[in-house]
Amino acid sequence: MFRYIPNGDDDRKSMMDHLGIKDIDELFKDIPETLKFKGQLDLEASQSEPEVLKYFEEKAAANCSLTQLTSFLGAGVYDHYIPGIIKHMVGRGEFYTAYTPYQPEISQGTLQVIFEYQSMICDLTGMDVSNASMYDGPTAAAEALLMATTQKKMEKIILAGAISPEIRQVIETYMKYRDIEVVTLKEEKGLVDFKDLEAKLDQDVAAVLVQSPNFYGLIEDVERVSEMAHGRKALAIAYVDPISLGVLKSPGEAGVDIAVGDGQALGNGTNLGGPYLGFLATTNKLVRKMPGRIVGQTEDVDGKRAWVLTLQAREQHIRRYKATSNICSNQGLNALIASIYMTTLGREGLKEVAMMSLQKAHYAYDKLLATGRFKPAFEGAFFKEFVLLADMEPEVINQKLLENNILGGYDLSKACGVDKGIMFAVTEKRSKEEIDRLAELLEVM
Repeated sequence: MFRYIPNGDDDRKSMMDHLGIKDIDELFKDIPETLKFKGQLDLEASQSEPEVLKYFEEKAAANCSLTQLTSFLGAGVYDHYIPGIIKHMVGRGEFYTAYTPYQPEISQGTLQVIFEYQSMICDLTGMDVSNASMYDGPTAAAEALLMATTQKKMEKIILAGAISPEIRQVIETYMKYRDIEVVTLKEEKGLVDFKDLEAKLDQDVAAVLVQSPNFYGLIEDVERVSEMAHGRKALAIAYVDPISLGVLKSPGEAGVDIAVGDGQALGNGTNLGGPYLGFLATTNKLVRKMPGRIVGQTEDVDGKRAWVLTLQAREQHIRRYKATSNICSNQGLNALIASIYMTTLGREGLKEVAMMSLQKAHYAYDKLLATGRFKPAFEGAFFKEFVLLADMEPEVINQKLLENNILGGYDLSKACGVDKGIMFAVTEKRSKEEIDRLAELLEVM
């Protein structure tokens, strides 16, 4: 009756009497005595709730959050504004514990959320079908490449040179244990080297993956990559920033076969690096190669609108050797957040967020160059991130900025070997005053 109240002495005695035992240790008699720990665990004495709360508040105070800092850090995780309605909606009981629909016939609320999420991802990417969300963007990219190798029955893939190191690491880990060859393209001024792509794109390649905007924030020619891949019967995969699709051509319009990315920017907080969600959308032709699940709409016996799992080609549901993937979950709560975010903003709102990010990033770019402390690293068009070459070490710059409550740019000298390269991200949240203050601090460093 009182499942959340600990058992008292009388409760324990009643249960032991029912089991016919006199001591709790009798429950563990099958465990050899030599394996049992006989001493006392070195644990601190128990504390009251206020004491425990105070302890964790003190620990949390050691962290610097984005409520205290002005962030110009990106590289895959972005400080976009999160509408207040999201926290209210996800806290509702029918959503708060959303996980994965193991009993779909009684999980209509969860299935509807996934259905709406899939519909919006398809609309955003211009693709035909989307699965339920995945762990994160890099995982979605790796799964997309596995889809391609299965579809094409080839064991070679090509990665653009300017993709995120994190994405590359996840992909290489996946492919290593599938004995799939990973070929990396050269960069040409921070972008795809199309001569190198032409040379490496042979008949054995299953797919080409390009990130746009790429890791440096530059906008790639995805359409040209798609055309070249299709010319050699390979699939084209685009890793995209969902916010950028408010102003840039969608993957579907660019002719790609699979679109992937990370949905963190869609209303999810930075969350100390996670959890996030990955999205994966593709064409009808490849639908049966998709990992995870697809939720569809139907009618019940009374003719009422209902939702069902229409496709679940994963190893828990079908014979393992026929499964498309062993990925076993979807980030249901994160996908719910993304769905509420996209619903709240709508088409025009998303476009406005993208335009503000684009314009403010270019304003910041010009202001920082005007300080005389930086030079452009690349010449290509960029969205909300850009790379500059500083006249001092990025580590020194970021330390000085942190002392002024500013989270600085991403140090590319360590991550990518770009000497004194630093990458700044500017979202719609950054004000003109914050950008001007950044420039003023950097000018006098």
